[in-house]
Amino acid sequence: MNEITSTWLDFLQQQKLSTAPAPFEANQSFVAPLTDLGLIALTGEDAASFLHTQLTNDVQGLSAEQARLAGYCSPKGRLLATFLMWKTGDAILLQLPRNLQATLQKRLQMFVMRAKAKLADASDSQVVLGLAGNAVAATLAPWFPALPTKPYAKIDNDHGTLIRLADAESAPRYQWITSPDIAIAAWPQLTQNLPAADAGRWRLTEILAGVPQITALTQEQFVPQMINFEVIGGVNFKKGCYPGQEIVARSQYLGKLKRRAVLAGVAAIDIAAATEVFSSADPGQPCGMIVNAEADGAGHSACLVEIKLAALEEGGSFHLGSADGPQLEIGTLPYVITDVTATEQPA
Repeated sequence: MNEITSTWLDFLQQQKLSTAPAPFEANQSFVAPLTDLGLIALTGEDAASFLHTQLTNDVQGLSAEQARLAGYCSPKGRLLATFLMWKTGDAILLQLPRNLQATLQKRLQMFVMRAKAKLADASDSQVVLGLAGNAVAATLAPWFPALPTKPYAKIDNDHGTLIRLADAESAPRYQWITSPDIAIAAWPQLTQNLPAADAGRWRLTEILAGVPQITALTQEQFVPQMINFEVIGGVNFKKGCYPGQEIVARSQYLGKLKRRAVLAGVAAIDIAAATEVFSSADPGQPCGMIVNAEADGAGHSACLVEIKLAALEEGGSFHLGSADGPQLEIGTLPYVITDVTATEQPA
């Protein structure tokens, strides 16, 4: 841990951070320091072309005014990581869980070879704040008089980078990436209007927005489509090759996809990713798996569940951990599952 990181973390230890006591609602605004996230910075004249050959989304076409989701797959087409990526200055930033950052950076570094691209850990020089709710726009006005108006739009200025993300239950969400000095100076004013929460509160909004995050427990479990990653813009089927591309494309173009992610709620907390899900209609074997789960502060958790579509069609009840476990209540995703390649031709 360097001095910059220590200054920010020491400051946070003096602040009062808490999760909200009731389930998330659109009018519940908050700010959360996202210290659980890491950043990989790529620089060099070949940085974009190198990443373009590694990730599921178009990197070469990424503009300075936008962010994109992207996945990194094994040769078998299974996700090793999901990223939020954007350009700032001469760097391309990849955001992912901090506990995966070192391993993924090392793996990417192995494939740089002769490309003029340099990878660095930017986690210690940047602060990431998550802000959600209808009070955010007025609160951010001193630093960002104009906000990004669409999901994954981005604004840069002297105060840092502001990215609009997918809404959660109609509540706008943003990430502010800035220096520790600016974050520390802004914190008292931010928290006058926005209750301070921990990173778990932000992860809850990610789930409610239907945005999956690969964690250490779910690496190599899912082809992107199993967690709706192409539906939310994380896969470009027109770009060139990348690790696992053939399998990802085959899953898309050959036959109906058999597994998808759904939103669910359950009266349980401390649910680990990769926990198996069982159906009462076929209790002898799992029909799904928890992708992400986060407590809502009221003894319940919201979950993204990867599940067999046949099990959903068959009906019955769904249970956590075993056929006798807590019952999952299947909810409604905030987006429609569509075939994003219906009008395309395979590359």
